[in-house]
Amino acid sequence: MRHLLSALVTNQPGVLAHISGMLASRAFNIHSLAVGETENKEFSRMTFVVNGNDRDVDQVRKQLSKIVTVVKVIDYSDEDFVERDLMLIKVKAEKGHRSEVKELVDIFRAKIVDVSAEHVMIEIAGQEKKIEAFIDAVRPFGILELVRSGRIALLRGKTASEIPNEDAVEPDTVHA
Repeated sequence: MRHLLSALVTNQPGVLAHISGMLASRAFNIHSLAVGETENKEFSRMTFVVNGNDRDVDQVRKQLSKIVTVVKVIDYSDEDFVERDLMLIKVKAEKGHRSEVKELVDIFRAKIVDVSAEHVMIEIAGQEKKIEAFIDAVRPFGILELVRSGRIALLRGKTASEIPNEDAVEPDTVHA
């Protein structure tokens, strides 16, 4: 089963290497990873997708919580959340097929961000299923390149600080 995990971490060098190394040492493959600053520049949020059963992922969550630079870990599996993935994709779009590609862009609420004589570059954001469906829809035209940001997520209706963190002691100064 895929699990979407989020770790609020101190914003300092080496944190990403430490966490990815810990996951690799436990044979977890990271399917998706996105990292960026939060509303507080002292902290970053790492959002990653891993495969594993509930017990194994619970062990990973507990191990993450023991890392000094990790302030809080959330497994979104049991929570109501909003997720997004961003993708840029170059699709062949020769004169005879441009209107068909443009129609798919409109249907998927994507955006053409660059045009050349042979291709268009498209930006699309949404849930993973939407991104995958768009890839399948444009594949017949020819995909030249694509890059994805990795999934990001936030809890719906509450903040991360409202979720109990049984495994880590949160500093009083953290307001995630």
